[in-house]
Amino acid sequence: MSLHKINTRNSVLILIILAATAMRLVNTQVPLLSNFTPVGAIALFAGAYFNDKWKAYLIPMLSLFVSDIFVNYIYTYKLIVFTGSSLWVYGCFMLMVLVGTFIKKVNIVSVAAASVVSVMIHWLIMDLPFLYGTFYPHTLAGYGQSLTAAIYPFETNMLIADALYGAILFGGFELAKRKYTSLQTQRQLAL
Repeated sequence: MSLHKINTRNSVLILIILAATAMRLVNTQVPLLSNFTPVGAIALFAGAYFNDKWKAYLIPMLSLFVSDIFVNYIYTYKLIVFTGSSLWVYGCFMLMVLVGTFIKKVNIVSVAAASVVSVMIHWLIMDLPFLYGTFYPHTLAGYGQSLTAAIYPFETNMLIADALYGAILFGGFELAKRKYTSLQTQRQLAL
């Protein structure tokens, strides 16, 4: 594959991710849309499409980091770069990128399954009671309370957002690849 095709494909992937990340800022003023963001779909998308896996992890983590700064400022009017739970959040999204690397054939079933798995990862990790101080008891029962409380609206919104943004990201890129061969990988061109 020529260097031009590699650069074009990567540039388009990065622009798509940046545009989707901007959508994360839209829901900050609507509490009902809490967790209705494109970040999970972006992680899956990056894992599925970047040939260089370091880019698959770096680009979504950078977009999450930068948008976190803006979102934190919108909510607190303070410049917050890092919080106590940031490592857990970034770890979850890195696992979601990993899930995206297992999408070998992009179709509704594979993207939907990856979305469900990524939401489950987020749900099981981010609702550990010790991440929220004394909000829930640090027991198995407290963990169950935390998990139950997170189902709606947080994880439900995340699942719906992953489905919607995943359809836009994956569907849009698959359509673009059919029209612009510079977006295809060498293997796809050989087929």
